[in-house]
Amino acid sequence: MPRPLIGITTYVEESTRFRVWDVPASLVPTGYYELVQAAGGAAVLLPPDDPAAAAEVLGRVDGLVVAGGPDLDPARYGADRDPRTGPAATQRDDWELALISAALAAGKPLLGICRGMQALNVALGGTLVQHIDGHVEAPGVMSWHPVRPVAGTRYAQLVPEEAEVPTYHHQAVDRLGEGLIASAHAEDGTVEAVELPDSARWVLGVQWHPERDKDTRVLASLVEASAAPR
Repeated sequence: MPRPLIGITTYVEESTRFRVWDVPASLVPTGYYELVQAAGGAAVLLPPDDPAAAAEVLGRVDGLVVAGGPDLDPARYGADRDPRTGPAATQRDDWELALISAALAAGKPLLGICRGMQALNVALGGTLVQHIDGHVEAPGVMSWHPVRPVAGTRYAQLVPEEAEVPTYHHQAVDRLGEGLIASAHAEDGTVEAVELPDSARWVLGVQWHPERDKDTRVLASLVEASAAPR
């Protein structure tokens, strides 16, 4: 039986060094597709495209992972820009928000990772806290801290115990998007996972970086849901 095909969003770096070449490149850290593969899926990388093509692209894959990355433009959720918010990534915002909307409309299993969780929240009308302290150890260095599952949620079924997770973010969910519930928290109360409490749709976001860990439980569940007939 073919492995479920899991699409992973990628992003453009305008100046990327390849031996003698310095050119724009669409890329994503290898941990994303390695984790999908370790969880039993086949990974395909999705470069930015015309947002109008999102439904067509989603029709070719069985599930979607929205990768981590830079801050979303606060204009996407009606907020003024905090000076600590990073520069806008307009093309990426357009594409990933369109992919999320298409996945939700099609009932495709969806996992948002870090920025991807925040994008899921914004796509459903939620807002973000533009800066928090304590979830980044140092520039370029992952912090590890415990997250606590919320009883009765899909995430708690997958990871029932408190777990140490790798994290690197300075923004977080503020107002939850329509239909979303919090399914894990950090010790300081920060929302660390969200989901749609709909057994017919597999939709989950995690604020940490499972691609930097060895725990495949969340990804294995995504792959399993992506293999199910719809």
